[in-house]
Amino acid sequence: IVRLQAGQIGCLCLLFHHCLEVSEQADISLPYFDRLDTPLPDRPYQDSLSAAEKSLKQKEKGPWTSLSNEEKLALYRIMFKETYAEMKRPTGEWKTVVAGILFFMGATGLVVLWQRYYVYPPHPPSFDEEWQAKQVKRMLDMRINPVEGFSSKWDYEKGQWK
Repeated sequence: IVRLQAGQIGCLCLLFHHCLEVSEQADISLPYFDRLDTPLPDRPYQDSLSAAEKSLKQKEKGPWTSLSNEEKLALYRIMFKETYAEMKRPTGEWKTVVAGILFFMGATGLVVLWQRYYVYPPHPPSFDEEWQAKQVKRMLDMRINPVEGFSSKWDYEKGQWK
């Protein structure tokens, strides 16, 4: 029992020793992403700046009337990847969606054709037009439902439909 308690005390010492260590600080901010519904992302588009961009950021703190249009555009591109017009520009994604839909419809059609020829039995003979014509003639000869039904629409004297 003494050895068991000493082992537990050793484990507690190890755990306590590791509790004093400080973990490194991680960046948990959201990644940059241009969205129309979120105009100001959490972080700028470019995190690391070159020397020219750093000097431009210092110049930004002064009056903006001294900045040229190119410098203003460069400052905008440091903060944002795309403008609203560029974000609203139509993409070609619809082509991929339509191609995927057509591909799966074609594959489904091929499966249905394969099933029709190799899985399902052949049609019964009663589906033939000749068989159905004989059945209609038989029903007329038997005078099926002569008051309001099938035979009431046949003119027996002229031999044609009314």
